[in-house]
Amino acid sequence: MFIVSIVDGLEDSCFKLPFDSSLPYFALYEGYKQKVNDIVHGALFPEAGLEGGSGQAGGVGGLVIVRDLDLFSYCESCLLPFQVKCHVGYVPSGKRVVGLSKLSRVADIFAKRLQSPQRLADEVCTALQHGIKPTGVAVVLQCMHIHFPNFESAFLDSTSQGWVKITATSGSGVFEDGNADVWTDFWSLLKFRGISIDNAHRRSSGQSWCPSQSCGMPGQANSAMTNAVNSILKSLGEDPLREELVETPSRFVKWFMNFRNSNLEMKLNGFVRSRIDTRSPQGGNFNDGICSELNLSFWSQCEHHLLPFQGVVHIGYHSSDGVNPVGRPLVQSVVHFYGFKLQVQERVTRQIAETVSSFLGEDIIVVVEANHTCMISRGIEKFGSNTATFAVLGRFSTDPVARAKFLQSLPDSGSAGR
Repeated sequence: MFIVSIVDGLEDSCFKLPFDSSLPYFALYEGYKQKVNDIVHGALFPEAGLEGGSGQAGGVGGLVIVRDLDLFSYCESCLLPFQVKCHVGYVPSGKRVVGLSKLSRVADIFAKRLQSPQRLADEVCTALQHGIKPTGVAVVLQCMHIHFPNFESAFLDSTSQGWVKITATSGSGVFEDGNADVWTDFWSLLKFRGISIDNAHRRSSGQSWCPSQSCGMPGQANSAMTNAVNSILKSLGEDPLREELVETPSRFVKWFMNFRNSNLEMKLNGFVRSRIDTRSPQGGNFNDGICSELNLSFWSQCEHHLLPFQGVVHIGYHSSDGVNPVGRPLVQSVVHFYGFKLQVQERVTRQIAETVSSFLGEDIIVVVEANHTCMISRGIEKFGSNTATFAVLGRFSTDPVARAKFLQSLPDSGSAGR
């Protein structure tokens, strides 16, 4: 299987990936095998009040908008996922309207393909214009692309932002002129959703929104892995020689290699052993000495689905003098070290707890909050879903009052670092 060939590039003699080769990975791109006509033609309904071709100008059959459609797509530049909040409007004509759910289904067809925001907006708009033949169609997409730092930059800059945001628009018919009055009506109906004309991305800008593009041309990548990615593109029906896809395999492999095992563990273990005598003494009021390191940035890759997840880590420990004996940077390095591997959240929570106990003391509580791409783009497909895990060691495992005190001190991280 193609994906197994990619994974092989990560493996070494000390690491065996628990990967299920029967995973239906291509279900994420099922839009390639679906047709718009199959969805739309059975959902056009007559509406006597709509005179042929009159639409909004005739005083009947005004603007129809379906807002806040949650979609998920994959960036054609790097193959990483991006979220889409889609708003679709049209002006009916021809004495017919379309079932509103079909607007979402048509948008989803094109979202489940390799895309850019502008291309996705244009394809949805064109498909609806041809499929239902209205007076005009308007599409607005609010897109968020995960910005995954590489292994080195994460250690140097822990403030890396998790998402890149952009708004793309497309219009046909009466919406073809971006300055038309009908657009004013459209934006007015969306205004309370936080969309502004000023931040709409115009196709003439020529800018690339993908974070991988800002890193310049990708370097030399493992040829076997890039060939495997090319095979995936071909199996989807894409042309790897298409201009937008030429460098995609190299960019994807470069990102994927962030999760290759490194020799940092030996250096980290040596440091931890030298600090083991800094554990906090027993005795006194335990709850009076609870300290914390909160909102440590966290990035990782799900080993079951090969999709990223990211969020924040909160660590609580006991210190009689209220001082972190090693400083926040080392604690953040531990989080990054275990994050930049193929992981599951339950395991990484335990690993962080066990490691920091070597230099912060044996009384440890760790909470990890993360957004999982695999939960959003497949399965329940629920935007805003968030997973929290925690591990406890020492007196935190037996003292519910101490646990409650720490948990109540956690900040409202919302979308876990988004």
